[in-house]
Amino acid sequence: MTRSSLRLGGLTPHDRHFLPLFAGTMLIAWAALGVWDLSPYARYLEHDWTRLGLAAGLCTAVPAGELLVPTMLYAGGWMLMTAAMMLPTTLPLATMFRRMTMGRPDGGSLMAFLFGGYLLVWFGFGVAAHLLGMVVLGMARASLWLAFNGWAVGFVILLAAGLFQFSPLKYRCLDGCRSPLAFVLARWAGRRPRFESLRIGFAHGLSCVGCCWLLMLLMFVVGTGSLGWMLALGALMALEKNSRWGRRLAAPIGVALLVAAAGVAATGAGH
Repeated sequence: MTRSSLRLGGLTPHDRHFLPLFAGTMLIAWAALGVWDLSPYARYLEHDWTRLGLAAGLCTAVPAGELLVPTMLYAGGWMLMTAAMMLPTTLPLATMFRRMTMGRPDGGSLMAFLFGGYLLVWFGFGVAAHLLGMVVLGMARASLWLAFNGWAVGFVILLAAGLFQFSPLKYRCLDGCRSPLAFVLARWAGRRPRFESLRIGFAHGLSCVGCCWLLMLLMFVVGTGSLGWMLALGALMALEKNSRWGRRLAAPIGVALLVAAAGVAATGAGH
């Protein structure tokens, strides 16, 4: 397949089947999050829920349950969040890869390997973020000052996210996400299709985590179960990665985050 045939010009017959399937997956993820948020188990999307209900029993019944049960259940919620918020940002890469493999009988399985590699990276990041959150909660319980000044955690995350928007690493990872044709061609030779598909998804996941990880950590500031903030941050990251003028959004987003950090500090210190 030539470079010209891979360009995102018009829709192919394969795209007309693939795009509704892709959109349907996103809608299912959002619907599942919505049902979860309205259910009695909505607290499972948050951190500090393991002392209540069925989860408390599981934590005591399972070996190392205090660590494993909340981590694995939270990881499940995190993967739904990733599917809802981050998979839409992969549409250019997925469309490019679909066009490249549409003549192959194993095209569907290769796409599954691509998304598997991508989600694997976000799964690892979600588990690491959850463990970090548990450490912070433990520090808050052990520190009287932090217990009464929880705003400091939000301030640090907002400040770090704002400063990161101006870093060279942010722009390098963002440029990788915004160049799907070059990204695929640099990693696809067709000799080991499943491994190469997995590698493309994994590498793209690393680029996405590299440019969006602090924006995703903002969910720990606004509440990991907040569907409104999920939608807002997901749309923001999709625009930043996929729109024609997305690269120019990084600096204004950084300024807004720094202003928000200053506001949190001023409000928190004043109480």
